[in-house]
Amino acid sequence: MPGTVLLLAASPQGKGRLVDAAAVLPVLAAVEPAVLSGTRTATVVELADPLEPQAVLTRLRAAAAAPGPLTVYVTGQLQLDRKQRLPHLALARTTPATMRYTALPWHWLRDELRLRPEGTTTVVADLYADQESWQQLAQRPLDTGGNISVYGRIAPPSARRAVAAPAYMRTVATLLRSGHRPPLEQLHEQALARLAAEEGDRPGGTGRAYGGPGIVLAAPRPAATDPHAAIAACVESGRHGDADALAARWEQDAVRAHGPAAEDALHWTEVRADLAMLAGDPARSCRAWLTVAATRLALGQHADTPSVEAAVDRAHHQWGRIDDPERARELGPLLAELRDRVPGRREGALDDVHRQLRQLQTQD
Repeated sequence: MPGTVLLLAASPQGKGRLVDAAAVLPVLAAVEPAVLSGTRTATVVELADPLEPQAVLTRLRAAAAAPGPLTVYVTGQLQLDRKQRLPHLALARTTPATMRYTALPWHWLRDELRLRPEGTTTVVADLYADQESWQQLAQRPLDTGGNISVYGRIAPPSARRAVAAPAYMRTVATLLRSGHRPPLEQLHEQALARLAAEEGDRPGGTGRAYGGPGIVLAAPRPAATDPHAAIAACVESGRHGDADALAARWEQDAVRAHGPAAEDALHWTEVRADLAMLAGDPARSCRAWLTVAATRLALGQHADTPSVEAAVDRAHHQWGRIDDPERARELGPLLAELRDRVPGRREGALDDVHRQLRQLQTQD
């Protein structure tokens, strides 16, 4: 089956830049797509110093929805937003003051990849941490979810002020240009060995390395009886009804055990919302996300809590894809009410809901 490759290289312009991330893209682009993917054929999508997190999210979402293996090569720098102290991948316009609006929250990447079938998703990462994010990583490693293999490194802050070169990713790309892609754990070890030989014991050298079979940052690899794997298998084979039935059963069990507002129950409601999206039912997906958002707000979670923002954003996204005007009119006021409370990071989101509602009123 053809594979998909996403090449993402991002770092801020100006004095906040820690690494010249985009410098590695010409080397990666010189590698045959099939070698980058490890499949017979592959589609490659390249994002060089993107400006807007929503644009990155759109490309990431499309790549995650593609069938077959997905490999994400990501190079850039990690920083924390000032309010919630969550890790973000800094983009071209990112500054410390605008982090929440101009950088890509790391949990967006995790959330978009979480429903992909077990064993089909790999992230190869060459990341550079500033001082604050490096200190937090010592206590709380990056979370990429339980179904993703991750290889790469996170480099600590350099003692020098010079902009770093993406040395790990450059080494991976150089090895792949031979036309041979070994198993990724071997490629990772070869890259680290070559990098260690080149960098020696210089400060800010190889940094913290992640790799090896099945390494997942900040999350255990799921057992073979994990229900997410069974659900993902149903989705992959086109059995969307079976996937939703499995998720509904786990949702009901969680509600009986812990109540409808428990985090475990909300998790399964979120899974069912994603499954409805994958099944091509945006109205059902929108309704589920609205339920999640309203429940979280009723529990006292703040409007800028990532899980609340994500629920409203996804409800909004799915609402815009409803073809039936009657169903869109039914859900629109509920979305507008929540959007008024949760404006999100996209300027003008509430105005967009009202504008579309006015258009819907003129349709039969």
